[in-house]
Amino acid sequence: MATFRPFRAVRPLPKHAAAVASKPYDVLTSEEARAEAGENPLSFLHVGKPEIDLPANTNPYDASVYLKGKENLEKLISNRILRQDQNPSFYVYAQTIGEHVQHGIAGCVSVEEYRNNTIRKHELTRPDKEDDRTKHILATNAHTGPIFMTYHAEPGIDDVVDQIILGAPEYDFVASDGVRHELWTISNEEIIRSITDLFRLVDCLYIADGHHRAAAAARAAQKLAASNSRHSGTEEYNYFLAVLFPHNQPRILEYNRIVKDLNGKSMEEFLDEIREKFDVRRRTTPVIPTTRGEYGMYLEGNWYRVTATPRILNAKDLIERLDVSILQNHLLGPILGIDDPRMNKRVDFVGGIRGVKALQQRVDSGEMAVAFTLYPTSMQELIALSDAGKIMPPKSTWFEPKLRDGVVVHMLH
Repeated sequence: MATFRPFRAVRPLPKHAAAVASKPYDVLTSEEARAEAGENPLSFLHVGKPEIDLPANTNPYDASVYLKGKENLEKLISNRILRQDQNPSFYVYAQTIGEHVQHGIAGCVSVEEYRNNTIRKHELTRPDKEDDRTKHILATNAHTGPIFMTYHAEPGIDDVVDQIILGAPEYDFVASDGVRHELWTISNEEIIRSITDLFRLVDCLYIADGHHRAAAAARAAQKLAASNSRHSGTEEYNYFLAVLFPHNQPRILEYNRIVKDLNGKSMEEFLDEIREKFDVRRRTTPVIPTTRGEYGMYLEGNWYRVTATPRILNAKDLIERLDVSILQNHLLGPILGIDDPRMNKRVDFVGGIRGVKALQQRVDSGEMAVAFTLYPTSMQELIALSDAGKIMPPKSTWFEPKLRDGVVVHMLH
């Protein structure tokens, strides 16, 4: 049974929604965020990545950064750019990119259910990134960006959402990347009770994107509970902000790999070693895999289709069968010497939204030596691995479109 609660969102007035909403803090470097926010003082990047308002050499983990985030959030509220809703509500959040549309419900999920695995994970988190967001939550007194989560589709929940979106949305804007964002508020108490009850029929929730935010929310809750002599378990800090999508709607794109060198091998030696475990065929156009076990490889101006043998492809272990695992365990690791992709500086990861041109450019420039395109991990694989308590290799999934920060904010007090 999953707990899902309405909350009193702090959010932009409709006329400011497009200016406030920003890309998630963790998809941009400080330099990119500084350029993205540009001359827009309303951008929520001033809250999510507040180092952009401090000198360029400021350590992004310095205490002054978190204080600046708190200051910037309070300024948006005091200047009436953001306001808090009077009543606890749910919010239907729709995103459209091309022909793809997904509808989620924004609300709050339970920290305790994160701890007891009712909320399931598939990714390891890094302590430094957890530390960063924990400090950010405690300084701003808020969950400033939602965790992207999914659940096994429930027809009753679909029916409620379908009825809500028949009305006009409060927000309706197209962001600079072409993604359309819409928001509807659900403040009717009867509908809120219905949604809450329907989610009690859902056995568990799955984190799709946002493991560090979720881990930080749990750590912040623990700290706040320890400092609260009257802690009861009902305080707002015991719940964190999420947008929940039925499992059949989110879109996972490929997460491609690009490597700096051939590990001291010539091109011929490299290709010969790959052919021991893969079928390798040269192609005249970019290779975008269309099935499991198929990879595109760009090397010295040429594209190759690289296909795993059936023995490798049909491994029994759920992790070993993933396309990212096959590439890592049978090519990147043993041939290119990428022993730990989480830490090795010779490998980089490029989300599929950037396209094959981004890969080609980095190889053609001489910055990198070889690039690989992958077939996307499926939602079914993500759910099966989460249910089994297994951890995916790093950079296994790229969800697109991304939820925007600042559309709804959850205050802890």
